[in-house]
Amino acid sequence: MQIFEFYFNPKLKSDLIFDSFCYEPENIYEKRVGSLYMLGVLKNALPQNAHFLDKLSGLIKDRYYDPTARSPEKSLKESLKRANEFLEDLTKKGDVSWLGNLSFVALSLKKFELNFSKVGDFKIFLLRGKRITDIDEKVKFAEIEPYPLKIFLNVVSGKLAEDDVILVLSKEIFDFFQKEDILNQIIKAFPFNEKKFREILNAKEERFRQLSGICLLILLTKEKLAPRKETILTKPKVKEFSLKEAFAPLVAFLKRKKLPLLKMPEIKIKKPEIKFLKLPKLRFPKLTIPKIAIFSRLEGLREKFRSLIRKKNTILILSLIFLLLFGFLIFQREAKRQLKEYQITLSQIQEKVETAESFLILKSPQSLKEANFLFEESWEELLPIIKIASSLPKDFQGEIFSLKEEILENLYQLNKLEKISEPELLFEFKLGEFVPQKMIFDGKNLYFFTSHAQNLFKVTRESSGQPIETSQKFDLAVLADSEILFFSKPNNIISFKEEQFSETFFLETPYLDFDFNSFSIFKSNLYFLDKNRGQIVKYPYLGDLKWDFPKLWLISDETQKAIGANSLTVDGSVWVLGKDSIDKYYGGTFQESLSLDFFPYPENLSKIFTSSPLPYLYILEPTEQRIIILNKSGEVIQQFQSEKFDNLLDFAVSKDGKTIWLLSGLKVYQIEF
Repeated sequence: MQIFEFYFNPKLKSDLIFDSFCYEPENIYEKRVGSLYMLGVLKNALPQNAHFLDKLSGLIKDRYYDPTARSPEKSLKESLKRANEFLEDLTKKGDVSWLGNLSFVALSLKKFELNFSKVGDFKIFLLRGKRITDIDEKVKFAEIEPYPLKIFLNVVSGKLAEDDVILVLSKEIFDFFQKEDILNQIIKAFPFNEKKFREILNAKEERFRQLSGICLLILLTKEKLAPRKETILTKPKVKEFSLKEAFAPLVAFLKRKKLPLLKMPEIKIKKPEIKFLKLPKLRFPKLTIPKIAIFSRLEGLREKFRSLIRKKNTILILSLIFLLLFGFLIFQREAKRQLKEYQITLSQIQEKVETAESFLILKSPQSLKEANFLFEESWEELLPIIKIASSLPKDFQGEIFSLKEEILENLYQLNKLEKISEPELLFEFKLGEFVPQKMIFDGKNLYFFTSHAQNLFKVTRESSGQPIETSQKFDLAVLADSEILFFSKPNNIISFKEEQFSETFFLETPYLDFDFNSFSIFKSNLYFLDKNRGQIVKYPYLGDLKWDFPKLWLISDETQKAIGANSLTVDGSVWVLGKDSIDKYYGGTFQESLSLDFFPYPENLSKIFTSSPLPYLYILEPTEQRIIILNKSGEVIQQFQSEKFDNLLDFAVSKDGKTIWLLSGLKVYQIEF
């Protein structure tokens, strides 16, 4: 059996954490349950989540290899039970940042017996001959219930055969494999091995630079277990100062000069000839053995040897001191040279900042645009120095951070970013009471719901809250005039008006593998986004809470434009939100992409909202802890950012667009715009 782990650009996204954990049995007790392999991905990760995957995998591993373990299947189930307890405890303590963001898979292998369980978006394939099977389709994963919290529910077991291949892919890597037809290339490469897999990946190397994710490859061969191999495919890094580079001149100098090695004098010790006297016949009184003379001579030789050793050690120590001193001087010289370069760079940045500030005085649209461009350039040039500032002299650190504050202050002002230290708290959910994930405003009240639990929760503007009992679970919601339409997967629509639910309406399915992830409404027509297929599906309204058969709204040659999109909203035009882009469609055809060149640069936009009466687009970005307001040409109107927005899940906007409510974890904040 051979194990290969592939990491694709681990540092490409600051809020994405992923890792793999592979364990082989080390003793007779562990051999009873075999090998354990785990992969985890955490999206929208916060700084405090840095060791989340390590803790979770450690708990599972410790329980799996417990000496009392009986079989791989039972051990895995007990391990996942402990993982559930750990996650439940986190939630009760108020840490819900991982909910909806965690993907995790655990596999155990003993000989050819496979057991596995997963949560989230990982895909698991079995390659056998020229056939590939999506084996996790056999698992019917139930939805997450917050209390009691049970994430890992099902364990699937099966028998494998010699030369089978297990392939585990994170979501983004799987989507790319599917888009580039890599899975079919793998099938054609039968008989499959690591070399062929690498050749397939290398052919797509440039396109992989834009992806971030993980892949695990398990080859079930007769070969003796070899150490697992890790491959990291990463984006080229900006060259930064390091001690290794500082010592490079010393190494080069020694190579050029070809300094002779220090040789110690060879020590030769002549072995003494020891002649024993012939002893006379046993006459004890006359017995004489020259013991003292022999030992005296040996002692002298021993002292000579010690003296030579002391000299040798002294020379070695002096040589080492000389080498260290020489290296230190070289390092000091290199450090001074680099410091001088940083000072020159800092002076150039300062000049650029002063030029930008002169443009601000003019206050014309063009001059403000020029100033913003120069400040952005200055920020990009200063970032590498900021990263190593702690290793520089303190007085120089002061200059760096002073310049940093000056640049950011101007960038925030030009990009209309308002930092709020203490945003207004409208409502806070109690621990163990309700864990909201989404929200909607009906003109009077805010309603909160989650796809993981039944019931709604109503919050009024007076900050009071109350639950509304229902047996339904809701995934998405939109406001249609005076009523809310709730959507439950796979295809159920139910109306909520005056706190009463209508009968459920079942929408016709557009195709077999549809999976809607965003929902909007315009003139009672329903619009759904399926980001996996890159398709927008429209349901024309028939009246009386009934909708016609679905229509694929996008024209076929533009379908790819919506692949991987996170959200859509409709105001006559259809606005589709990607991670760092906004595309506008009209009449089923692509119109334009808005230029999002504001600061901080968009990286992971999650939701977009507008309506025909509103002149603005409202966009949520949890990574930057902000809500962005643009006009419909893409110009920034306002940005609100706060450290309190540390777990942004959703937002809602009043009908006049002047009030924004933000759901961050268990807290609801209110902003007046």
